[in-house]
Amino acid sequence: MIPFSPPRIDQEIIDAVTETLKSGWITTGPKTKLFEKKLTEYCGNKATLCLNSATAGLELMLRWFGVKEGDEVILPAYTYSATANVIIHCGAKPVFVDVNDDFNINIIEIEKAITSKTKVIMPVDFGGMPCDYQSIQALVEKKEIKEKFSTTTSEQKMLGRILILSDAAHSLGAWYHGKRTGSLTDVSVFSFHAVKNLTTAEGGSIALNLPLPFNNDEIYQKLCVKALHGQDKDALAKTQKGNWRYDVVEAGYKCNMTDILASIGLVELKRYDNDTLKKRKWICEKYSEALTQYEWAILPKYELRITNYELESSYHLYPLRIKNVSEEQRDAILQKIFNRDVSVNVHFIPVPMMSFYKSLGYDIKNYPNTFRLYSNEISLPVYYDLLENQVEQVIMAVSESVDEIIKSK
Repeated sequence: MIPFSPPRIDQEIIDAVTETLKSGWITTGPKTKLFEKKLTEYCGNKATLCLNSATAGLELMLRWFGVKEGDEVILPAYTYSATANVIIHCGAKPVFVDVNDDFNINIIEIEKAITSKTKVIMPVDFGGMPCDYQSIQALVEKKEIKEKFSTTTSEQKMLGRILILSDAAHSLGAWYHGKRTGSLTDVSVFSFHAVKNLTTAEGGSIALNLPLPFNNDEIYQKLCVKALHGQDKDALAKTQKGNWRYDVVEAGYKCNMTDILASIGLVELKRYDNDTLKKRKWICEKYSEALTQYEWAILPKYELRITNYELESSYHLYPLRIKNVSEEQRDAILQKIFNRDVSVNVHFIPVPMMSFYKSLGYDIKNYPNTFRLYSNEISLPVYYDLLENQVEQVIMAVSESVDEIIKSK
């Protein structure tokens, strides 16, 4: 069985983890701080905080910005539930909007959804392709949009507009107008979960890139406190001679990254551009070269070179779409592919289709393009250890399975 997205665990990773285990320092310490520094250098943003998940990063930033009951946060209907759940955790209201044909959030729909209660827009870089951040930035800077913005915290007053908080879980290493994700907007949050391009087993990071007069290093320090029980010193600081005494200055959370996880991330980041991304791009290109011959195949785009609009994906997903099939037919195709010993997936079941969100009154009928994309999407395996003969096996399994369902229509 060809798996869908196993992590790359080789001897270099094993050696790095073993070295950390033997070092006597396994929780948040020097490796985590080094990983943060290397991520900041890689992305070109202003400061980076590593955590135990991207979900924690999104929630910490919402809470830092003062998002609370009565507030609204705009996000795409086409995303994973974590993007919406953190808004619920803060007591605020998720305001879903529809997406474009590239799966990313529709700018026109964002503008329609903005009210005086809107505090944050959370674009999602689906599959690794960055959203159109220049257009989103231009939108929140519009005079009439800024006039709608109501402030209740010092952070909101200082920014003076809607915060752009990018769910960049898929897009580490992607490019937009000559800049990498992480440096494209106010704040971006990456995921290092086991299925991501760069994994730390579990983990994530906040890429701070807030404009003046914000001091991103000061915000980093505040977030460190918020991420560790509201404690004003971490374990590493307390190991200094006579530095045992600490204070708890707020009722914080527990979502710090450990040095064990960071040691994996350091290896992954060192070989990310020249090895990992090259292999993922090669796999995606192989799929496209083979599938372009089929009339039923709607292929994803990974590079766009249009006037004033240049993007390159991080090649996180290969979201193939099957032309003119229903959701039920797509599901039948999935099963036939599985029966041929190839694991595939669907990204994602839209959040408004989930029971919890349906119980709150959300209806997928209000997001027609989201449902249209979901109903015929199949994600093909993309991972470092996928071999050329396995890529060919995937292509054969997909093409034969689709042909069987189409012929039976």
